Order: sequence, then C-alpha cells, then structure tokens
Amino acid sequence: MLRIVEVENGMVQGLPAADPRITSFKGIPFAAPPVGKNRWRAPQPAEYWDGVLKAYEFAPISMQVRQEIDENNIYTREWAVEPDIAMDEDCLYLNVWTPAKRTDEKLPVYVWYFGGGLQVGHTAEMEFDGERIARRGIVVVTINYRLNVFGFLSHPEITAESPDAPANFGNLDQQAATQWVKRNIEAFGGDPDNITIGGQSAGGGSVLTQLVSPQNEGLFQRAIIQSGIFTNLYPGNRMPRLRSNLAEAEQDGIAFLEYLGISSLEEARSLDAVYLRDKAVEYKGFWGTVVDQSFCVGNTFDLFVQNKRWQVPVLLGHTSSEFFSTPNISSIDELKSMAVEMFGEAADEFLELCGAESGSLEDAVQKASVSGIEYAIRIASQANANIGTNLPLYYYNFDAEIPGWDNPGAFHSVDLWFFFETLAKCWRPFVGKHYDLARQMCNYWANFIRSGDPNGKDSTGEDMPYWEPYTPEAPYGMFFADRAAFSREQPSDIMRFLVRQYFKNNKATVILK
Repeated sequence: MLRIVEVENGMVQGLPAADPRITSFKGIPFAAPPVGKNRWRAPQPAEYWDGVLKAYEFAPISMQVRQEIDENNIYTREWAVEPDIAMDEDCLYLNVWTPAKRTDEKLPVYVWYFGGGLQVGHTAEMEFDGERIARRGIVVVTINYRLNVFGFLSHPEITAESPDAPANFGNLDQQAATQWVKRNIEAFGGDPDNITIGGQSAGGGSVLTQLVSPQNEGLFQRAIIQSGIFTNLYPGNRMPRLRSNLAEAEQDGIAFLEYLGISSLEEARSLDAVYLRDKAVEYKGFWGTVVDQSFCVGNTFDLFVQNKRWQVPVLLGHTSSEFFSTPNISSIDELKSMAVEMFGEAADEFLELCGAESGSLEDAVQKASVSGIEYAIRIASQANANIGTNLPLYYYNFDAEIPGWDNPGAFHSVDLWFFFETLAKCWRPFVGKHYDLARQMCNYWANFIRSGDPNGKDSTGEDMPYWEPYTPEAPYGMFFADRAAFSREQPSDIMRFLVRQYFKNNKATVILK
C-alpha cells in the first residue's frame, strides 16, 4: 500500500482507512494560506516542507457561519453534527483516498467539490468519506475552497491589483486544487489524464462553472453535476444567483467595506478573520460567482447550452423533491397574464395544460409546477443533441424512500449518502434495500469516472440495469428508487411544452434542429 508518497512540496504520510487496503491522506496543502496579503487573491503556490508531513487529520474548515445543532433543521441534524469543528482562514487543503499499491497503476481519479451555496460546507462532513468509491479502483480527492465573503468579494482595488484574477477566489481554489491533482496524482497511483470533476448543489454548480471556463483546457475528462444546473423559468422564482457584472459586484464590495467602517483593501486585509466573518453574516449579503470575463465569461447555463464548454461526457441529475418552479400568482387572471407574457400565442396551450379554465387556482398552479433542475437538464440535453457533438449525457432522478421520524422525502442532498455509499454513518434507519441501492449507485458513479460510461456489473456478478444516454428521441434516465431501474417514462406534457418554448424564445442563441 502507498502509505508514504512524494508530492511537489515534500513527503506525505497517510494512514490505513477503515479498510486497510485503502490509504487516506488528509490535510495536504495545495496552495499557500490565503491570509494577509493573500486574502482575496488567486491561490498562490504552497511552500515546501521538510521531513514527512503526517496527513492524518482533516485540516480546519473554511471560514463560515457556525452551525448550531437544531432538530428542526434537517441539514444540521443530518450533517452539521460537530458545531465546534476547527475553522480557520488557512483552509486550502485536500484529502486523498487511494487503493493503489504502486505509483504506476494509472487509476482513474475523482475530484469532489462540496456544496453549501458557496456560503458553508466542508470536506470533513461524514458523507464525503471517499473510501467506498476508492474500493472500486478510483483515487478520490476532496478539496476545500474559500467561501462567502472570503471566497467571492469583489472590489475595484482587487481588480486593479490582479486584473487577470479579479474575483471568484473560491472557484479559483477549486481550479488550483484540480491542477495540483493533475501535477501530483501519479504519486498516489492515479492517472493525471483520467480525471473526473464532480459536485452537488453549489458544488455541482461549481463543476458547471469549471466546465465552461476557458481556462481549463485539458484539466479533466468527465464531469458529474448533481442538483447543480439551473435556469430561470417562472418570474419571481428564487434561483441560485450568478452575479453578471464585475462592476456591480465591485460596488457591492465598496458598500460592504463602508459597512465595516473602512475604505481600503489594505484595511480589509488587516481585519481579524472571525470579526470579518461575523460582520459578513450580520450584513446578510450573498457572495457568489461573478462574470469577471476572465475565469467566468458568461452565464454558465447559457454557455453550456451554446456548447461553449469543454467537450467531455457528463452525468447529471437531481432528487425528486427539490427546487420546484411554481408560478408566483394569486389568481387565474394573473396566471393568464403571466402565460401571455411568457408564451405569447402559445399561452392558450399552456393554460389548457394547466386546466386553468376548468380547475381551481391551486390545481392549475400544481399542474404548472415542475422540477427546475429537470427543466434545465432537459434543455441542456436537447441542446447537446442539436449541436451534434455525440458526447453522451447520462440523466438520473433519485426518488428513494427515505426513512426517519421526519418523513423527509427525497430531499435536496440526501443522495450524497448513497453514491458515496456512506449510509452506515447516518442516523436514519436504513435497511437492506437502501444499502443495495447505494451499492448500485456507487458502482455506476465509479464506472462513469473510470470510462465515461456508467454501465457494468454489480458486485454480485450480474449486469446492472443498462443506463442509456439521454437523447431527444429517447429522453430517458436512470430512476433510483427501491432499486436502480432505467425509466422510459416520457417527460410530462407541461415539461415538454416548457422546453419547446425555451428553444422557441431563445432561437437566436441556441442551435435548433
């Protein structure tokens, strides 16, 4: 087993995982601490160290609001179970799980970006244990990155200082960590030319952002986007925010510094990190990716649909109970007015599909409600086919029955327990069918990471249900419920209508058959 390896900055020693055939390395620095003059600066090279770095424990998590255990908050009782976890601005570290016995094994590599709205989250969460995926012959890397105001503040002085990297420091951390993996993963038995990036929620959105960044040529060969691809549908729906103008983001930064009672970048960099974090929480601002025309050159969804992305296979999907887009109206007349504004001459068809003339307002709104992520995925998949790249997209819908006193449904993020195959760490009373499903999902993910095709055999020796790529002629996907089963159910009538209208309304910017 590879217990001691040499990377570009020195020697690193790991420990046997729970399965001693896997070695885990935790807390390896991939960049210099982003403190002092490096606060709000693109990640800088890590320093060399003497001797052997004992990579035995997770490094401190990124600066973020302290999570308080709250039984009424599903996310704190599910994952944020260690409220006093070590936290530090010095946070640019990654973790590796490898099954390799030699450095020349050329194993496929999975680089994971955690979610949390770009405001919270970390690699030490229980569900992100890479051991089970590694057991399938994959080198797993989970990377930390800067969040909230530390990762995404913009300001004119920052832009003037670094015009080539004026913003998006959290995304640049993800990029730098993936570049570190490409340079160093052979030491862990991995193949630098067989890298898959993946993430969920804001981590999935980050994968999309990396996928369309012009800076990432040759950096990865596949991508997995879980619950992380969105586009606007009905007016008034809250969507993950992409700041579209660096100048406006800079003005937000000026306003925040004024709130702090300071006026210069030098003063802001001298503030204590805990004080800065607490003031940012008090300020209630949102800090996220901005179109800076350097790393991020446009709306990431639009760029994907326009095929302005790196040409790699993509696996993407969602859970069945998350992010539904619903008309924000209070009467049938408002629904009709919205339909005319959105769909023009096709408004009557929309209203008929909703039963607006014969049903109640509640029924009409329910019929009009669709999964916002499914909507975005079907648009992206149609565009992928229209362009004729022949690159496969694999679609899934996670709808497993989730046990527990709270009867939560297939809520946002619950699939993390399954494809990482870490159910045993969860408090929920999972039973045999859940463990069988998790094993299958982990197999599919590992197969895709290995080859770009999720299909293969289960550990029973039997072929798993065959997962076909998504096409407009066969708009199907894998359905994860009691077990994995490929679903040939057509999208709903309202979903088909909405997707058609998207392409009709955006025909100037997308390719149509």
